[in-house]
Amino acid sequence: MDAIFDGSLSASSLLLLFGALALALGFEFVNGFHDTANAVATVIYTRSLKPTVAVMWSGFWNFLGVLTSSGAVAFGIVALLPVELILDVGSGPGFAMVFSLLLSAIVWNLGTWYLGLPASSSHTLIGSIVGVGLMNSYLSDRPFGDGVNWGKVHDTAMALLVSPVTGFIAAGLLVLAAKALIKDKRLFDAPEKEGTPPLWIRGLLILTCTGVSFAHGSNDGQKGMGLIMLVLIGIVPAGYALNLATDTPTVVSIQQNAVKAQDIFQTLSQGQAVEMDDAKTVLSSYLRSSKVEPSVFAAAAVESALLTKQLEGVESFGKLSANERRDVRTETYLLSETIKKLDKANKLPDGDDKAVLNSLGKSLKNVTSFIPDWVKVAVALALGLGTMIGWKRIVVTVGEKIGKAHLTYGQGAAAELVAAVCIAAADNYGLPVSTTHILSSGIAGTMAANRSGLQKDTLRNILLAWVLTLPICVLLGGGLFAASLYFVLHVLGA
Repeated sequence: MDAIFDGSLSASSLLLLFGALALALGFEFVNGFHDTANAVATVIYTRSLKPTVAVMWSGFWNFLGVLTSSGAVAFGIVALLPVELILDVGSGPGFAMVFSLLLSAIVWNLGTWYLGLPASSSHTLIGSIVGVGLMNSYLSDRPFGDGVNWGKVHDTAMALLVSPVTGFIAAGLLVLAAKALIKDKRLFDAPEKEGTPPLWIRGLLILTCTGVSFAHGSNDGQKGMGLIMLVLIGIVPAGYALNLATDTPTVVSIQQNAVKAQDIFQTLSQGQAVEMDDAKTVLSSYLRSSKVEPSVFAAAAVESALLTKQLEGVESFGKLSANERRDVRTETYLLSETIKKLDKANKLPDGDDKAVLNSLGKSLKNVTSFIPDWVKVAVALALGLGTMIGWKRIVVTVGEKIGKAHLTYGQGAAAELVAAVCIAAADNYGLPVSTTHILSSGIAGTMAANRSGLQKDTLRNILLAWVLTLPICVLLGGGLFAASLYFVLHVLGA
């Protein structure tokens, strides 16, 4: 964190930095009391834990979940953003992007929380990202929508769509299996008005609450991390553009593989030539459109050559100047994302050449996709503290207003167990999913399996919140991006 206070930042840059950091941590704080209410709903509703103890317990496990997260989801979110804004995040448009994303997400989350609706912070953030991308293309000279990474949006949207369906079916089946296998009928009773559940049931519910809380922290906590890293990379490139902890053998290996990659890409280009000044534009266009042409390989060859030259004789990234680190990050980001996308499209050669390119891509990804410990701690504290506030509205919705009958112990445990497993699986693939959607759908699934009936009014309101989240956040994100862009360019002069 010392890089922030090295005295080289102007007053306006410091203002933008701390404003963006405050918004990012504010988003995670709101996320805590908005989404994590779902994790504590069952233990509070069943009186397995007192409300104060439950939210503190959940907050603690959210904290641990953030601290132990891999960062894959964080950079999966970043990959949704327009490529040119990622590469030039330190510019006025880059700052406008970060501010508009976070403001629109906070506004919608607060609105749905006030109404007691379990809406998705993931949908909120992704809708805002799409809105920024659309507005960015509208304000530029490119075709409308060209700034959105539609391929990544598709993958993320599928994860957000499939996960609640999985939650509904899996939780329903789990309840049916439990009823067939577990003879203690108390598991399937609704909570009494007074007293606590039997000890073993209480332990089960606390365990599933812990699992959801930890999984929520490991997934949702990363969304703010990715945006914080973009801010730091843009304003303090000396400290955060590259992972300065990268050891000498890795730096040397990257330089050597970049030499080999240049030859491989040159062969794949079929004699196509691309000027050095155009290479970044060609690769940026490819990452947006996914259209593979010989010029893409030619541009990758140019970027490989440039990276080779930049790292010639370099044993540590710490030896590079701030501007050099920013430039090297641009090359590493473009090359790693291009290699990953070409591999996914089966456009890389087989054999040793493919192994060289994938090795280079992986090494480059590790150089740019890192999260300092202090960022994890800050996000973990914001999410954990947010968990301790504002849970009451959504707990009542989850416990009493989804099904016509009150939530039973077994239904709550089944829904939470399925939610924890689904979120953990999504973490493995670096996909953001909605704790809210999975858990609410899981509870609905248990009600359907138990033939308890579903409250149509509540389901209609929840579905309406789900359906409206994306379009409203697209509009919010786009509108705030235009307003923020005007502010940082014409008022702050950034």
